[in-house]
Amino acid sequence: MNKEHSLLLAYYGDDFTGSTDALEFLTLAGIKTVLFLRSPLHKDLELFPGVQAIGLAGKSRSMSPTEMESELYPAFETLRDFNPEQVHYKVCSTFDSAPHVGNIGKAIEIGSEVFNQKTTFISAAAPHLGRYCAFGNLFARMGTTGNGEIHRLDRHPSMSKHPVTPADEADLRFHLVKQTSKTIDLINLNTIETGTAAVLEVIQEKEEKEILFLDGMNQTHLKTIGEVFHHLAKEKTIFSVGSSGIEMALGLAWKDENIINKQFEFKHPGLASPLLVISGSCSPVTAGQIEYALENGFEGIALESKVMHHDHQEQSIADVAKAIIGKLKQGQNTILHTSIGTNDPRITETEEYLKQSGLNEKEVQKQSSKIYGRVLGQIIKEVLQSVKVQRILFAGGDTSSYAASELGIFALEMLAPLAPGAPLCKAISEDELVNGLELNFKGGQVGAADYFIKVLNGEKL
Repeated sequence: MNKEHSLLLAYYGDDFTGSTDALEFLTLAGIKTVLFLRSPLHKDLELFPGVQAIGLAGKSRSMSPTEMESELYPAFETLRDFNPEQVHYKVCSTFDSAPHVGNIGKAIEIGSEVFNQKTTFISAAAPHLGRYCAFGNLFARMGTTGNGEIHRLDRHPSMSKHPVTPADEADLRFHLVKQTSKTIDLINLNTIETGTAAVLEVIQEKEEKEILFLDGMNQTHLKTIGEVFHHLAKEKTIFSVGSSGIEMALGLAWKDENIINKQFEFKHPGLASPLLVISGSCSPVTAGQIEYALENGFEGIALESKVMHHDHQEQSIADVAKAIIGKLKQGQNTILHTSIGTNDPRITETEEYLKQSGLNEKEVQKQSSKIYGRVLGQIIKEVLQSVKVQRILFAGGDTSSYAASELGIFALEMLAPLAPGAPLCKAISEDELVNGLELNFKGGQVGAADYFIKVLNGEKL
């Protein structure tokens, strides 16, 4: 590590599951990493001797541009003050964003100002998750593991129907131009294929551009991107935007430079029964996982949409917590879900209630995630007071961040890899009921049908 830099990398994750995704790939690269759930202080790092990278789990994916300004200016300034070699604004591997919510263009505008960087680099490719960028277009596999079919993003069965940020444009340049007035260009596959020196030369030629996308299809391309970012950071901290492919890219480059040269060993986490699953996801992938688990011995509890109404929340939380406690005490693996797939009537009921309360369509989805997330967190707190739980699985990035905040978790460390992008983590908290909990956070697209069974058994996918 360059002596001028106190850390190799500091990143901000725009949602919770995405933040643990980056935590995993840094740790697997042999980089000691801690993910914080609130802005860390310098003294906080003293609790983690030898830490080389830090993350800050955020919620900006579900925020309006105005809210993002209030969130990201102080967050980026905090990360900047740790003087890392690299700062990464970590977004979903399917580039979930829109002008009104999770605006990546707004994040770039803030980041370029805080880090005094004219050109922001974007690498969305994550081939380890089935995400590929070719000539500006993003392609995504159905699910992040297995042999799912690969679709252009705007034709992806799930992402094209996403309830908050439906993908209607696969060319990320045209997607992003709706979110910022900054000039945008691309370093395409032909240049990436020719190697690091060629990419650096094109960056010089395009130095007037304010945003540069970099294509990527495989690990060799990622290594080239990592080498480019590392080279650029010899003069100053480099700010970039993209998926956890950036963590993988930098890890490959740092290993080649012998900046990192160790590998962590992970103990098999083993069975943790009964497993508690908390799902705030409406993804078809998660729906399939819920249905598979229910067919294989799990018990399901539906969180009704009436919980949106403040007058019903207290009683609903008490009733649902009591039901979960009863099932867990009987040793039953239990799933609490807010929907099963995109056609679940609870989705429409929730939207109708929030619209009746005066919210417009753009505000509805964001408020839905916030309310459901906080209610889910409160239910878990009630459960933990009555029954010992070793492992909890969270499904759904938008809701899980709010749920985790309710639990008072201070930081997370990785315990073991399970599925790519969704490691098993250990909670660090001042609350004795929460401290040491084994937690797995998965996005809506992560995992095969038997995902919940695998997490129950601590098996790597």
